[in-house]
Amino acid sequence: MHFLPEKIDNYVVNHSQEEPQILKDLTRETWQKVLNPRMLSGAFQGRVLSILTKIINPKNILEIGTYTGYSTLCFAEGLPKNGKIITIDKNEELETLQNKYFEQSGYRKQITQFVGNAIEIIPTLQEKFDLVFIDADKSNYINYFNLIIDKMNPGGIILSDNVLWSGKIVAALDPKDKDTKVLLAYNKLVNEDARVETVLLPIRDGLTVSRVL
Repeated sequence: MHFLPEKIDNYVVNHSQEEPQILKDLTRETWQKVLNPRMLSGAFQGRVLSILTKIINPKNILEIGTYTGYSTLCFAEGLPKNGKIITIDKNEELETLQNKYFEQSGYRKQITQFVGNAIEIIPTLQEKFDLVFIDADKSNYINYFNLIIDKMNPGGIILSDNVLWSGKIVAALDPKDKDTKVLLAYNKLVNEDARVETVLLPIRDGLTVSRVL
């Protein structure tokens, strides 16, 4: 969902860096072969993720929610040569497609994939992270935050996607809508938790930037 007027949104996109060809190819194949292709970060948000990573210059990145690997490759653009990304997704059927583009990208050796339940996998990770991207099932956002906050280096950044949830966060709440209920609580949590300072950016479906103090 776009929250800006269409002409302004188009202008923003047209005056931002163009995505690399490999990401155009991945987008095309995702739309051709994978369910729910709207889950892709997309060209504009991908450029935001890329430039933020280049600014942060993280050594260790954790991505919760790989999907077809688009955002993984955007983050990889900002990795130093000794940096690495750990990315987790529960859908094993996507691993072949992810690997196809990871191999083509030149970042293969810097990417470690886990397939399974992130809530079970994260506690087993020994690394401290400079950048974490939360973009998986919305009902577990608070659980993910609580699992990763003590694994962050001071000054580390937590990015949280889809925090505007197509505008549902300001609409009348359906009592059966667990995802929106959790996102409302999550947005409140990261805004008030004394361990982080947070700004919510109205980029596409909402991207929260939380800096660990």
